[in-house]
Amino acid sequence: MQRHYVMYYEMSYGLNIEMHKQAEIVKRLSGICAQIIPFLTQEHQQQVLQAVERAKQVTVGELNSLIGSVSPSPPESVVEEERPSGLGGNGKQRAEEKDLSGPYESDEDKSDYNLVVDEDQPSEPPSPATTPCGKAPVCIPARRDLVDSPASLASSLGSPLPRAKELVLNDLPASTPASKSCDSSPPEDASTPGPSSASHLRQLAAKPAPSTDSIALRSPLTLSSPFTTSFSLGSHSALNGDLSVPSSYVSLHLSPQVSGSVVYGRSPMMAFESHPHLRGSSISSSLPTIPGGKPAYSFHVSADGQMQPVPFPSDALVGAGIPRHARQLHTLAHGEVVCAVTISGSTQHVYTGGKGCVKVWDVGQPGAKTPVAQLDCLNRDNYIRSCKLLPDGRSLIVGGEASTLSIWDLAAPTPRIKAELTSSAPACYALAVSPDAKVCFSCCSDGNIVVWDLQNQTMVRQFQGHTDGASCIDISDYGTRLWTGGLDNTVRCWDLREGRQLQQHDFSSQIFSLGHCPNQDWLAVGMESSNVEILHVRKPEKYQLHLHESCVLSLKFASCGRWFVSTGKDNLLNAWRTPYGASIFQSKESSSVLSCDISGNNKYIVTGSGDKKATVYEVVY
Repeated sequence: MQRHYVMYYEMSYGLNIEMHKQAEIVKRLSGICAQIIPFLTQEHQQQVLQAVERAKQVTVGELNSLIGSVSPSPPESVVEEERPSGLGGNGKQRAEEKDLSGPYESDEDKSDYNLVVDEDQPSEPPSPATTPCGKAPVCIPARRDLVDSPASLASSLGSPLPRAKELVLNDLPASTPASKSCDSSPPEDASTPGPSSASHLRQLAAKPAPSTDSIALRSPLTLSSPFTTSFSLGSHSALNGDLSVPSSYVSLHLSPQVSGSVVYGRSPMMAFESHPHLRGSSISSSLPTIPGGKPAYSFHVSADGQMQPVPFPSDALVGAGIPRHARQLHTLAHGEVVCAVTISGSTQHVYTGGKGCVKVWDVGQPGAKTPVAQLDCLNRDNYIRSCKLLPDGRSLIVGGEASTLSIWDLAAPTPRIKAELTSSAPACYALAVSPDAKVCFSCCSDGNIVVWDLQNQTMVRQFQGHTDGASCIDISDYGTRLWTGGLDNTVRCWDLREGRQLQQHDFSSQIFSLGHCPNQDWLAVGMESSNVEILHVRKPEKYQLHLHESCVLSLKFASCGRWFVSTGKDNLLNAWRTPYGASIFQSKESSSVLSCDISGNNKYIVTGSGDKKATVYEVVY
């Protein structure tokens, strides 16, 4: 009996290993296909894509008959598994399993407690039972763990953020479990264009379960084929100024019929160059291109789901109000991870929020910078997640890893707390203030949006709908509509006059940041998947932008509405043209960029990062 038990144990163990091996093979082959298909002619691409789709629909019966016709004897691996000679065969199988689980293990299989933000942080292999499904949002702790600090997140990102941005600092001790890490390659389903449905642009279909097929290889591919030479698969060096070349990227233009498992592959073999001031690329013309012969990174998705590379107009990067580049002006050494930043209307002061305090900086004069004031908020070990100035610049609202919001009187001889607003939620991830400065909105870790009367310091109402933490917020339509993004993969629009939800947009990725264009009907959404999507709020169409290589942590429109910036865990600050996403400039910082703001006159950008500093840029026109 014991011998039979051992035999069945060996068989099940061997089959389990074989299943993992086959799944890994599928992932790697899918990645190879995703990288090679763009080099084919359009006609050949369609044939290959049809073949790939057909392969996905092969039934078990067809597979068995195919195997039987090709190989009448059972595969060697099965014979090995069925060998009832003790556990001798398991050594080889365990070794093979170990080899597979090493460098090729997908990030989806990593433990929820291994939040990897900076690539040099080692991570522990997951248990075989770990699956991508049901995991807490990337870069953010599960709702109940939310109150504990981003320090847990900090262990990898180098900085904590609102739950949605709870990326952790390399220097901080991990104090609480964090969820799945932000991965430098997005989940395949997240990159798939998905049209919003007709009714208020809401997608009615259930969110697709994560696929086991990964389209972007987790490790560099070494190709010894003629493709390497004929298509110039080599990275190009960065050129001029303080702006770096966007990192390695190859996009695929696939038909809408292709499933989410074959989407955009980022190739470590080719550098993408998007700017006219950078060196011309030698990439083959068979790739989908934009004017200038460069690979497409911006795609338009129509109401019926048709996805096409965007041909940028000739004036995409020129014209009144369009920056040429940005140069670094000041470095503000905050001393802790900077999770929140804002700049005053006069551009005289910058406010940086870190652990337990907000520091005030006078950036009106050149030279080394030291804080002119420190506003101690929350507990000393809790992070500030958001800080907002009232329009008159005389009051600052601060929220973070606590149930209380602090309102500071900046006009007093010494800044002081003049009021506190307390809710039932353990943390606040984002804040917004109405144009008339009478109402404040706070995004809470329990998913609720709390509306506060600033004059009476009372709670007016709560918007309930998000099933997980509300991570980001913006106001549109002259203060009559509110847009919120959540860790439940949804963006929601609320009517502030009627107190009800108007729209809901469902995504396959958590929402970390959003912003509404001040003078057009476009909503920009930054996601954990590394995509930025620009949604038309009144029509079922959108743009997808693919330059970030990891979580998009913050996003802000210029007041003119003609451009916006986004920042990410990939250390990048990207500036985009509204709405089609032509890349205006890009700056690479030394650590994850967690927060950003643009001055009201559109002349300055300030960012907060995981290396414990804020950076002030001057926008050059």
